[in-house]
Amino acid sequence: MKMTTAAVYTHNRMLMTAFFMLLIRQLKSISLGTLGYDQEGSGLKVCKQQYKKGTMLPSNGTLNIDVSTETECIFFKPQELAGKKAELKLNSSFFNLEFYRLIQVEISFTLKGIALQTIHARELPDCFAFQNTITFNNRAHSGKIKIYFDSDTDIQECKDWHVFGSVLQKNTQYILVFDGFVILSCLASLILCTRSIILALRLQKRFVNFFLEKYKRRVCHADRLEFINGWYVLVIISDVMTIIGSILKMEIKAKNLTSYDVCSILLGTSTLFVWVGVIRYLGYFQTYNVLILTMQASLPKVLRFCCCAGMIYLGYTFCGWIVLGPYHEKFEDLNTVAECLFSLVNGDDMFATFAQIQRKSTLVWLFSRLYLYSFISLFIYMILSLFIALITDSYDTIKKYQQSGFPVTDLHEFLRDRGNVCYRKEQTSMSFICCCRRRQSDDNLILIN
Repeated sequence: MKMTTAAVYTHNRMLMTAFFMLLIRQLKSISLGTLGYDQEGSGLKVCKQQYKKGTMLPSNGTLNIDVSTETECIFFKPQELAGKKAELKLNSSFFNLEFYRLIQVEISFTLKGIALQTIHARELPDCFAFQNTITFNNRAHSGKIKIYFDSDTDIQECKDWHVFGSVLQKNTQYILVFDGFVILSCLASLILCTRSIILALRLQKRFVNFFLEKYKRRVCHADRLEFINGWYVLVIISDVMTIIGSILKMEIKAKNLTSYDVCSILLGTSTLFVWVGVIRYLGYFQTYNVLILTMQASLPKVLRFCCCAGMIYLGYTFCGWIVLGPYHEKFEDLNTVAECLFSLVNGDDMFATFAQIQRKSTLVWLFSRLYLYSFISLFIYMILSLFIALITDSYDTIKKYQQSGFPVTDLHEFLRDRGNVCYRKEQTSMSFICCCRRRQSDDNLILIN
């Protein structure tokens, strides 16, 4: 949350006093939620940071100031917030602000609340503690004070709650039983997939040793990867994340933990992997297997292409941040610049990016036109087209292989001719294309991992 408000007067505490009166006395009447001050906490704390001493006469350009800073704080206890002591403190000299010396004013207080929306979902309610900080930032001394509001939420267990009705407790118990069933199912899946991977690695080792002893040459890397089923690895990762996320979810349901973010990331990512894993069953059909085979074939070339294009992208990112940062809000920091350029590559918000460039400097305005036109032309018309061409080329290759047959590797040829003692012993040299040999008799072979 970021706002700006003008501060062009000195020794005026009307705005600050009105703000504190609103914050102290009218919280319950203006709040839409079930909020209240923490009666066991320190209450409301106000600190101001300013230069120690100084005098300033803008009319004749006189300035005498000590740049060493000092910080003063004043406290409002929870019992004092609605009494006369609060008014006396508000009328104290603490709030006599000299804005040319003032650096910032920071207000910090703790609020507590109870979330009742979980009752509609037949769950026990949660109690929250909000650590709020309001900062009046005058570091720029530009005649404007920026106001920042920051709130950190801490979910806590309610100390004394009474929710009548057994439906909530029964519903919580049923959910915990279901989570336990999910954990047991994922654990069984994890054990079976891990066992399959271990057995596959053992078989790979035996095959490599046999090939080295029998035919005096090493097995290429692609053939070694054939022993490891990537879908099993995906299932293992998904099961681990599901088990950890379900345990956290059970603890959250029991109101013992409040790690909502970690739990949601684990369960959400595991759900994504599960649905991606469903594609493996479509791979048994030749028509639906095109997507997986195309992604598998184009991935190495796409990664190499992205590394080269990424260098150009980083160059434009740093250039836009350095040159256009003071003149455009979308180029104020590196993260925003990267997001803006990625949006431009996808054809989003182009006109607004052009139009929002401030024309305070003609040279920068002309540079911004050259910068944006060159970036859009380079990435949309050339780099993006080449990116699509790489994937299209892989797709055409896969379609051709499905019609004429896939290349036969050493592993597949060994499996096909495992009963034949004459296994082409004349091929003893290692070559880069050892994984790409094919024979005319195997044109109808289709590999599905």
